[in-house]
Amino acid sequence: MKDLTDGKEGKLILNFAMPMLMGNIFQQLYNVVDSIIVGKVLGKEALAAVGANFPLIFALISFVVGIAIGGTIIIAQYFGAKQMDKVKRTIDTMYIFLFFAAIVITITGILASEWIFSFISLPPDVIPLAVDYFTIYAIGFIFFFGFQGTSGILRGLGDSKTPLYFLIISTLVNIALDLVFVLVFNWGIKGVAAATVIAQGGAFFTIVFYLNYYHSFINVSPLRMRFDKEIFMKSLKIGLPTGLQQTFVALGFMALYSIVNMFGTTTIAAYSIAMRIDSFAAMPAMNFSAAISTFVGQNIGANKIFRINRGLNATLLMTSVVSVVVTILAVLFAEPLMYLFTNDHEVVHIGKQYLYVVSPFYIIFSTMFIYNGVMRGAGDTVLPMFVTLIALWGIRVPASWWLSLEIGYMGIWWGIPVAWIFGVAISFFYYRAGRWKKKAVVKHTPSVS
Repeated sequence: MKDLTDGKEGKLILNFAMPMLMGNIFQQLYNVVDSIIVGKVLGKEALAAVGANFPLIFALISFVVGIAIGGTIIIAQYFGAKQMDKVKRTIDTMYIFLFFAAIVITITGILASEWIFSFISLPPDVIPLAVDYFTIYAIGFIFFFGFQGTSGILRGLGDSKTPLYFLIISTLVNIALDLVFVLVFNWGIKGVAAATVIAQGGAFFTIVFYLNYYHSFINVSPLRMRFDKEIFMKSLKIGLPTGLQQTFVALGFMALYSIVNMFGTTTIAAYSIAMRIDSFAAMPAMNFSAAISTFVGQNIGANKIFRINRGLNATLLMTSVVSVVVTILAVLFAEPLMYLFTNDHEVVHIGKQYLYVVSPFYIIFSTMFIYNGVMRGAGDTVLPMFVTLIALWGIRVPASWWLSLEIGYMGIWWGIPVAWIFGVAISFFYYRAGRWKKKAVVKHTPSVS
C-alpha cells in the first residue's frame, strides 16, 4: 500500500504509473503475439476475425469495468481518509458485483455473438472464425473481471506494482500456450482463445492468494463477503457515468468497424493491426490517467486539494514527452511494424497510412485522458462521459462515415484526430471551471491551505 498524499507529486505519480504501464505493455504484448501468430500462421481472415472481436468484447465488459472504476475511486478516497472498515466493505461489494456481472455477460455474449457479427456487416468468410474465437474467450470473462477487480483494489490502496508481477507471469504463460496450441496441436483460432482463458484464470487465482496472504484485513473469502448497498450505490453514482461512457465508446468502435467492414477483409485486417499498434501508443496516457485518478482520490480524501494542480502539470509534461517520442517511432517504423503481423503488402500499405494520419495527434489524446483522469479521481465522472460521447458519436463516427464516402478508407482515419481535438478542448475548460472539486465522496470542511 502506498500513501500518495505526501511527497513530490510528479515523482509519486511517475512511480505509481510505471508499474501499471509495464503491466499493460505485457498485457498488450500477448495480444500482439496472438495477432502475429494468427496473421502469420492462420491468415488475414483469421486476423480480421480476432480484430472484429475487440469491439464486441469491449462492449460487453465496458459497463462493468466502469462500475468497478467507481469502486476503485471510493477505495482510494476511504484509504486516503484512513477509514479502513469502509475500504473492506467496498472491496467485498465490488467482488460480489463482478461475479454476478460476469455470469450474465458470458451467457448474453455467447448467445448474441453471431447475430452481432452479422449486424456489423462482417464478411461471411470471417464470421464463423470470429464466433469460434469469441465463444471460448467468453468463458474467461469471470477470470478477467476477477483479475481486473483485484488489480483495481490494489491500485486504490496505492499498490500498482503487485498486479504487474502477476501480469508478467500471465503474459508469458499465454505466449507459451499460444505457440503450443496453434503450432503443435493445430487448434487454430480456438487455441489462441483458449490460451488467453487459461492464462487469465491462473493470474486471477494467484493474485487472490497473494491478497489474502499479505493483506489479511481484506480476507477475500466468498463465504465471508458482505454486500453493502449504501457503498454500492456510491460506486454506482461514480462508476455509472464511466460505465455508460465505456459502453457507448465500445458501441462507437462497433459502428466504426461497420464502416471499415464496407471496404473488405484486407482493410479490416489492416485496421486490426493498426489498432494493436495504436493500443501501445495509448498506454502511457491511459496509465498516467489511472495514476492521477488514484493520486487525486487520495489527496481529496486527505483534504489536500492544493496538491492536485501540481500533480496535473507534472503529469501533462511527462505524457507530452512520451507522446512525441511515440509519434516519431510510429511514423519512422510504420512499415516494419505492420510487417511484424502480416506479409500481405496491401494490408501493410493501408495500415501504414492509418499510422501516418493518427500518430501525430497522440499528444492531443494523452492530454484529454489526463484531464479526464483528474475529474474521475475527484468523483466527477459525468463530464468525461459527455465529452467522450459527443466526441465519438457527434464527431468521430459521422466524420469517419462522411469522409469515407468522399475519400475512401482514409476518411475513417481522419475522423479520429478531429474527435480528439474537440474532446481535449471541452475537458480543459471544464477543469479550469473547478466544479469537479465538489464531487468527493469524503466530505471535509473547506481547506485554508
